[in-house]
Amino acid sequence: MSLDSRVRRAFEVALAPEDVISDPVRCRAYECDGLTGYRVVPQLVLLPRDADQVAAAVRVCDEHGVPFVARGAGTGLSGGALPVADGVVISLARLKRVLEVDPVDRRAVVEPGVTNLEITAAAAPHGLYYAPDPSSQQVCTIGGNVAENSGGAHCLKYGFTTNHVLSCEVVLPDGSLVTLGSDTGEQAGPDLRGVFLGSEGTLGITTKITVRLLRTPETVRTLLADFPSIAAAGDVVSDIVAAGIVPAAVEMMDTLAIEAAEEAVHAGYTVGVPAALVVELDGPAEECDVQFEQVKQICDRHGCTRLHIAGSPEERAAIWRGRKAAFAAVGRISPDYFVQDGVVPRTRLAEVLDRIAGMGADAGLRVANVFHAGDGNLHPLVLYSAAAGETERAEKLSGEIAELCVELGGSLSGEHGIGTDKACSMPKMFGEDDLAVMARVRDAFDPDGLCNPGKVLPTPRLCGERPGKYRPHPLEEAGVIERL
Repeated sequence: MSLDSRVRRAFEVALAPEDVISDPVRCRAYECDGLTGYRVVPQLVLLPRDADQVAAAVRVCDEHGVPFVARGAGTGLSGGALPVADGVVISLARLKRVLEVDPVDRRAVVEPGVTNLEITAAAAPHGLYYAPDPSSQQVCTIGGNVAENSGGAHCLKYGFTTNHVLSCEVVLPDGSLVTLGSDTGEQAGPDLRGVFLGSEGTLGITTKITVRLLRTPETVRTLLADFPSIAAAGDVVSDIVAAGIVPAAVEMMDTLAIEAAEEAVHAGYTVGVPAALVVELDGPAEECDVQFEQVKQICDRHGCTRLHIAGSPEERAAIWRGRKAAFAAVGRISPDYFVQDGVVPRTRLAEVLDRIAGMGADAGLRVANVFHAGDGNLHPLVLYSAAAGETERAEKLSGEIAELCVELGGSLSGEHGIGTDKACSMPKMFGEDDLAVMARVRDAFDPDGLCNPGKVLPTPRLCGERPGKYRPHPLEEAGVIERL
């Protein structure tokens, strides 16, 4: 269904005619995010230049009942920015200013189109940096990081985006502009900042973010260690944590992931080894030196076959280049792939990887594994060929891997979000009452369901479920509380 010409004119008045894209060929550039298996061409793409224009565009959507999807850099991997066929995409690409860096209070104020790495670049002259570091940090934007509550390799020690965002200016689904949180991170009443962080664009659009900055560590020590098995590498991770050491990062890659990364960037990884660990410590020099020796001893104790210690910033950068190139590099060994994201207890890493290998063999598909081993956040990559008709099998296997994580006591997602990809698996992790509460929170922000519809929560249209009847709470029936 095409949007009425009056609606298009309303958008052109709210923005400018040149900032409203209607050409289907140009709109096709926005048909998917990093999960390319799902594609929908939007009716229009809007390119606002500031927060007021974002609010004006959303007010037009609210007035005319037009669904809208906010978009950052389009690097998400769960279909969270998938457009709606009869709706519009609101791109935040032009809101890309670093508004303030405050070295005294260690915070920065930025617009949502600023990339993750640009925040650190702006803070670096003051000896500060922004801690969350997704693999796509060179291109992913802070607005998208807020939507997904992104983490990255260093989340084991430093946490996720929610731990580093003090406040957000947000355009709500009715077009009103509010601030959630405060410059200090403290706010009276419900933690609406916390509700908004990680809501995957379903509660509103952030237009300004205040982030916490950290001091650059005095010392950083990094090593790359090879192991004869995934189980041996997993035991190293458990022993490091059991020793009371909290590394800045502990990353693991398996044979296929190492092969792809090394072919792409030649970072010095050992091709053919069953497992490799990247371990990084940071902090005061004396503490790092002591703990680094402990980590080396733990690696040796579990049969490490090669231990490479980064002797310079360049060598450290090369090690991380190999790890962070892994997702894209898999394209060198497979024409198509799905990136999955799930979490399991750290003690069950070897078990889940054995199960995944068996599931892949049963499906006749290869699975490469890259993951944040320190907190059990897996990123299995299901390799397939669409041209060979393997898409359906690959999609099924990817979903089964996510649900396996729940079966083993983990969760459907660690940092990539639920989006379109895993919405139908939500009942595997949450009960009916849990999902009903989530839906009511969403309805409180967006009663008309226009803001990024079809994401996160399972719906009859999306998942073929029978809709259940709403059952009022006993206090509601008694007149003590009311439904919003």
